[in-house]
Amino acid sequence: MTAPAADLTGWSASPFTGGGYTHDVYRKGSGPGVVLIPELPGIHPGVLALGNHLVDNGFTVAMPSLFGTPGKPVSGAYIASQIARVCVAREFAALATNKQRPVALFLRALARDLNASTPGKGVGVIGQCFTGGFALAAAVDDSVLAPVLSQPSVPFPLTAAHRRDPGLSEVELGVVADRCANDGLCAIGLRFSEDKTAPGERFQTLKKRLGDAFEVIEIDSSPGNPHGFTKMAHSVLTDEVREVDGQPAYEARKRVVEFLTQRLT
Repeated sequence: MTAPAADLTGWSASPFTGGGYTHDVYRKGSGPGVVLIPELPGIHPGVLALGNHLVDNGFTVAMPSLFGTPGKPVSGAYIASQIARVCVAREFAALATNKQRPVALFLRALARDLNASTPGKGVGVIGQCFTGGFALAAAVDDSVLAPVLSQPSVPFPLTAAHRRDPGLSEVELGVVADRCANDGLCAIGLRFSEDKTAPGERFQTLKKRLGDAFEVIEIDSSPGNPHGFTKMAHSVLTDEVREVDGQPAYEARKRVVEFLTQRLT
């Protein structure tokens, strides 16, 4: 059995400008809004399958194309080319610690726009891999009620300080922590236990600052784990999903849908 995959059928694209940046945004569905931020190398077939799954569960999904070619399958060369691009892009500040990333301003504007055009109490934001932490940075805006951080890998974990860094600035994290303490904001973080690109230290930082408002789902990928995940397992909601009850990534995807439903409806 392989991971779910899909193509661009049924998705409509139009440019959106916010925070001084313009990106095409792919939209589909009806119901409460969810901003689905793609992982590297872009809106690949696995990300599209996740988007379709959210649509099938009653959400309006908006996927910004921040990098890559929408619909293009994943390959090693494709990933390498996009990593090279995003590493030098000021918009993402992939190597900086304690940094307010310009892309967060774009995502907050997109979240507000989606919230204004969809039913529900607010919107969800799912970030993955390179964009995992961007979901929490988007939650500085009051329109975001359900941030999901799947294997957040920025800043790239080059040093101990990078591994501990939450992926957003101290000012932004302070706003999010205040929302958690006083406004009932909650977030979910997902990672595989042996994933060095989404370090456990980052989740420890977030857990310390956000407390019980930060729900951690850590899937065992240690040697000999019962579900056969390798130590390279990374993409919780896409590449590692097998649609079989009890499979941990599949169960994690179920929990994300449940979380979004609870928070937004």
